[in-house]
Amino acid sequence: MSGSLTFIANPAEGNVNGDVNVPGDKSISHRSIMFGSLADGRSYVKGFLPGDDCLATMNAFKAMGVNIQGPDADNNVIIDGVGIDGLQQPSEQIDIGNSGTSIRLMSGILAGQSFASSMAGDVSLNKRPMMRVVNPLKLMGADISANDDGTPPVVVKGGSKLSGIDYQLPMASAQVKSCVLLAGLFAEGTTTVTEPGITRDHTERMLQAFGYDVQVDGNKVSLQGGGRLTACDITVPGDISSATFFIVAGLIAKQGAITLRNVGMNPTRIGVLNIVQQMGGNIELVNKRFAGAEPVADLIVHASQLQGIDIDEKDVPLAIDEFPAIFIAAACAKGTTRLRNAEELRVKESDRIQAMADGLVTLGVDCTVVPDGIDIVGGKLGGGTINSHHDHRIAMSFAISSLRASDTITILECENVATSFPNFVEMANGVGLNIKKQPA
Repeated sequence: MSGSLTFIANPAEGNVNGDVNVPGDKSISHRSIMFGSLADGRSYVKGFLPGDDCLATMNAFKAMGVNIQGPDADNNVIIDGVGIDGLQQPSEQIDIGNSGTSIRLMSGILAGQSFASSMAGDVSLNKRPMMRVVNPLKLMGADISANDDGTPPVVVKGGSKLSGIDYQLPMASAQVKSCVLLAGLFAEGTTTVTEPGITRDHTERMLQAFGYDVQVDGNKVSLQGGGRLTACDITVPGDISSATFFIVAGLIAKQGAITLRNVGMNPTRIGVLNIVQQMGGNIELVNKRFAGAEPVADLIVHASQLQGIDIDEKDVPLAIDEFPAIFIAAACAKGTTRLRNAEELRVKESDRIQAMADGLVTLGVDCTVVPDGIDIVGGKLGGGTINSHHDHRIAMSFAISSLRASDTITILECENVATSFPNFVEMANGVGLNIKKQPA
């Protein structure tokens, strides 16, 4: 995205109140486009997230010959699938923007195509590690490469015959798991991925929704290549990653409550709820139901006195995208919160451990960084200037911290907030925050 955007987050009164519909789940929106494009027939998607990341995925498949209509004013999308073997060679390098999900999952799909392709993105994305998907795809027989330092562009020569593999993931990563499984659709034989810890299972659920047989046995997922996907209707639940900013805002407020509607409650995504409830957060889950293959609920979040905790290792992969906001909760809690086994946070859109630590220190919070985590001592938050490093979750996390800040927080490089939460500032101001946008 061109142009820099600064958030000016002024101290709020500390009271929150409101009823919020968070944007559609980003992970599910990405996959709905990918699987709908590869399916036979027309798929309808309700509640699609029209953020820049998901639009990058949509534009990529349009560039490969898929007819996609929308999103309309109600965020509905219609996809005319071309079948598992119907993608066409794009006329130029595919621009993925800021979307790590797009480039990693699409690497698996493109590895199985007969045509050559290349993908790259913006300044932030082009610094992110890609060998974690390149290496297993090479084991399957793909002719695929990245830069010498493992960063984009990801270049696929095409025409390779893929063979299924039994792959042990070196780290818990839903993106790598999904990449290998998607390549497995085009491979001969069985592809099996074994995880060291459970990660989000949207790929497995959605493949099954599109009629593809997927075998799940604990932390092992298998599928046979050579099958076909059948078009279906997808209802996208609200994104718990986006909801997290309002969950934390509601918890750290001095008083009040926020109701969040239609939030995805996939068991592989609710680590954030486990963590903040262990910290003493008062959250009610009501109106539990299913939206397609995904469980959803409404959340009523009450202002709470939070306590520092040692975060349970099993919740780390289930909350990996939510930790920037969780760090703000820790900064407002009584006592020390300790996180370990979270090395993955260092290779997100930014080094989220270091970026959050730098910002927290600027606000006067005592914290200690270790290689795989951080210790945060709760205290009073001041003001200052924060560099978000073009990372949307860093930017939004420090924006909500203004609920407890004694002075103005200026957050630089916030333009990528539009990738996942286009109307974040308006929604935040609607529940009691005081954030202004300042274009460069």
